[in-house]
Amino acid sequence: MADTLEYSNVAFPLSRFDDELVRELEHHAPSMIEYQRGKHGAEEIVVRHVYIERRMTPLNIWLQEGTDEQVEHGILEYGNAIKELIAANIFPGDMLYKNFGVTRHGRVVFYDYDEIEYFTDCNVRRVPEPRNEEEEMSGEIWYTVRPHDIFPETFRTFLLGDTRVRAAFLRHHEDLFDPAMWQSHKDRLLAGHVHDFFAYPISERFINRYGTTGHGTPVAGLARRVA
Repeated sequence: MADTLEYSNVAFPLSRFDDELVRELEHHAPSMIEYQRGKHGAEEIVVRHVYIERRMTPLNIWLQEGTDEQVEHGILEYGNAIKELIAANIFPGDMLYKNFGVTRHGRVVFYDYDEIEYFTDCNVRRVPEPRNEEEEMSGEIWYTVRPHDIFPETFRTFLLGDTRVRAAFLRHHEDLFDPAMWQSHKDRLLAGHVHDFFAYPISERFINRYGTTGHGTPVAGLARRVA
């Protein structure tokens, strides 16, 4: 998830602000801005209270404009981000690509928190089989959907529209459409299991980079005991 950093009295060169943006700030938040002369005489706009997030490329744009290798990497990271979120008991709610961003280090992170909720509050369900031909041919949902119900099988509709995206997704994260995968995460959370998270590729872990000490002890485990 994207970090949001809180700042006070942040000065920006006024020349970097579009005139329309300045007028909007003056109209909607006049008490939050003021003007001053900077050290070199240039006029500055000071924002008294502001939240700043890391600049990222929206994942949907990354997938549209990227090379095949970038699409592959973006989808791999996207699926990993979803799985890390639910392992941390967070259901993102809106899983559209536009709600995720790619950092300059190539990490995909989630930055739209409007619909998040505890994953353990969600009901993981399979789409019921239609009971008759009328339900099977219906353009509307024929089954009951409660507020916290999620249907992983239906995620295909809005995640696999692009040919390159579909191919990469099915190679790396087809299990995201399997209710059993989601339910297994929920069951482990309810049982009190705490998942490990790594802010870097698994290949960079000591145990994978340096192997063992020669006595069967992983280097990472040795480091923990020494510490």
